[in-house]
Amino acid sequence: MYDMATRERALALHRSGLTLSQVNRATGISRHALRQWTIRAAPSPGRSAECPARTPAALPPAPYAYLLGLYLGDGCLSEGRRGVYALRIACAKAWPGLIEECERTITAVLPANRTCRADAQGCVQVVSTSKHWPCLLPQHGPGKKHERPIVLAAWQQEIVDAHPWPLLRGLLHSDGCRITNWATRTVGGVVRRHEYPRYFFTNTSADIVRLFTGTLDALGVEWKASRRPSGAVNISIARRAAVALLDEHVGAKW
Repeated sequence: MYDMATRERALALHRSGLTLSQVNRATGISRHALRQWTIRAAPSPGRSAECPARTPAALPPAPYAYLLGLYLGDGCLSEGRRGVYALRIACAKAWPGLIEECERTITAVLPANRTCRADAQGCVQVVSTSKHWPCLLPQHGPGKKHERPIVLAAWQQEIVDAHPWPLLRGLLHSDGCRITNWATRTVGGVVRRHEYPRYFFTNTSADIVRLFTGTLDALGVEWKASRRPSGAVNISIARRAAVALLDEHVGAKW
């Protein structure tokens, strides 16, 4: 006998696009049991939940803004069977707190859906399946994010305008970091080392970078930009007042 949590995790893996054989190898659960679970879990014809994107005012705005930032940084959508999409957010294994917060945030946005974790090389993918993800994340499309336009829908922009800090937090927790820089200077003939914190955000999509810097500008956070040889744009926030604001509202990964 398997408990409900084990069943839900196996079904979520199947809905994300894995075959029954692949789920069997990943979980050790027999294909016969998996097949029976998928039959029992099949939705009744003509019954479907209303898409939450049709009533965006009902969405929890701060968790949604944070999830949007995570998705634009390290997330993707992939279509599975029967029009069900899998949202995958890649989180580095070095940040277990971030993995847990990602799960909590997805649950807050779609409380009726369960999340599961899929182990991958160098990271953990937090996975959630639903037919509604393309509506909730309309930036989804073919190809890589930096190869297609990334434009917020009007209702998304309203959420971001009202809750800019969670969006910045999601972007920095996915494609950013907080580090300690250091510099030296000579005082009275003695070389002294000076350390100071700095935030970095790096992305290849010009649209995502503009969304990030535009939100910083709206909040009065100073920043500087540079371009890497790879073509990615690197945004640096190092001014003391700007770092203090980010420390208050964003914070380092953990």
